[in-house]
Amino acid sequence: MRSYIVGGAVRDALLGLPVKDRDWVVVGATPEEMLAHGFRPVGKDFPVFLHPETQEEYALARTERKTGRGYTGFAFHASPEVTLEEDLARRDLTINAIARDEAGTLIDPYGGQADLQARLFRHVGPAFVEDPVRILRLARFAARFHDFTVAPETLALMKSMVADGEVDHLVPERVWQELARGLMEARPSRMIRVLRDCGALARLLPELDKLFGVPQPEKYHPEIDTGEHVLMVIDVAAAADTPLPVRWACLLHDLGKGETPADVLPHHYGHEARSATLARDVSGRLKAPADCRDLAVLVAREHGVLPRIAELRPDTIVKILERSDALRRPERFHAMLDASACDHRGRGGAAAGPWAPAAAWQAALAAVRAVDAGAIARACSDKAQIPQRVHAARVEAVKNLRRGADQSPASSG
Repeated sequence: MRSYIVGGAVRDALLGLPVKDRDWVVVGATPEEMLAHGFRPVGKDFPVFLHPETQEEYALARTERKTGRGYTGFAFHASPEVTLEEDLARRDLTINAIARDEAGTLIDPYGGQADLQARLFRHVGPAFVEDPVRILRLARFAARFHDFTVAPETLALMKSMVADGEVDHLVPERVWQELARGLMEARPSRMIRVLRDCGALARLLPELDKLFGVPQPEKYHPEIDTGEHVLMVIDVAAAADTPLPVRWACLLHDLGKGETPADVLPHHYGHEARSATLARDVSGRLKAPADCRDLAVLVAREHGVLPRIAELRPDTIVKILERSDALRRPERFHAMLDASACDHRGRGGAAAGPWAPAAAWQAALAAVRAVDAGAIARACSDKAQIPQRVHAARVEAVKNLRRGADQSPASSG
């Protein structure tokens, strides 16, 4: 019975990165022996155990055989006769197929160390094509290790998997899981580029794939098409360390531009409504959490009007706050402002630093929230008039805010 650290822990240690979790492979053992040593079984599909003291995962060395379509169509075989090399052979990438024994010696039968030095994602063997999740995982790794490139032969295999329909058998929950993890990496645009390079983006997120080649309005650096703009926006969101709902909203905010008729380009009249509908549809199809879905819809619908607060009438400002449910959900409204700021900075050449409309919207929201709706309701004899009276008071609060700004020393020069 011999134990080896495998996978990401070995890879990250060799890259000089912090090691968060360690996974172990056990060679030459049976489930009964693991139980006798105090390990607790947790694996459902194949034998995985928790160490009685460290609680780290120990999996028996195993092989796998393709039995059906998709990522669930596998039969696993674990026995004391399975070697470490056979276990490593079933892994996705060479950089994830390096093991270290308890004495610190590295076992690297597939050249993972050389690929780490070359900054290369290379598949271990032809079995890579059997699991479509590996396409998503590689794309996610590209977002984390953004100075790595995909080996040409590996990209060719990924393209063949897409052409053979393997990607079409991915369940929405797994697609969402990998996309969400990739969006939270340092350079999420790399994930989207890899998916697009192999053709998987057109199968998984066709609404996003359609944006590449669609021109931006001329005032927004027309040399950058809409797809490239979206990639810039999600990288800005990552650099700002925004949470997942903001990054998801940034990814989907311009989907409606992919449906703009060719004869009106580069204009995109009314694309916000189309973008909001598509953001809801895509979020539903991938079973995204409600907070991600709802923010994506809000950002898609409102991001076009938010930068224009200085030219909006007070009544319009209040209507936007009300329809965005900003009074009850101010934290979500602030997240929408964060996403809109990323949209501004992701247009190419936009200056870094604070996005001016954000402060104006925050001040307007504070003024509107200061209105005592309860007092207005109590003073109103005709209860049917309460909504109109409250709305009017909120509009007056925004007007007063503007009057105060106009009379401030800064505004007078």
